Amino acid sequence: MAKRKARRAGAKRPKRRARRVRGAVGGKLPKDAVTLFVILRAREGQETLLEAELRALVGPSRREEGCLTYNLHRSIDTSGVLLLHEVWTSREAHTEHIHTPHFLRWNARKDALLASRDANFWKQIA
Repeated sequence: MAKRKARRAGAKRPKRRARRVRGAVGGKLPKDAVTLFVILRAREGQETLLEAELRALVGPSRREEGCLTYNLHRSIDTSGVLLLHEVWTSREAHTEHIHTPHFLRWNARKDALLASRDANFWKQIA
């Protein structure tokens, strides 16, 4: 009851800010943007380490100038399967990404952690 009275008396609620995806206007990506889906399957016994290595990529990759989206997902159906969903302003921006220190560190370690990797670039059409 006291909370209701305080609100009526002019107490303001904190404003919620809408979260916007960088570079997306009305759900449409920039003309040269590319989306990359990477499905990674861990070697047996390497599931935890693989996830930790991929988590270490997220922050630095999101801070890169050409990165619009960089999200890591874990399969709820299959143990040890992870998905990277990346959106870059251009294919060139992704090429710059693979030359960064954090990516090169990952690249040097990935073979010991992965049973398989499947990656495809996509272009938004609608």
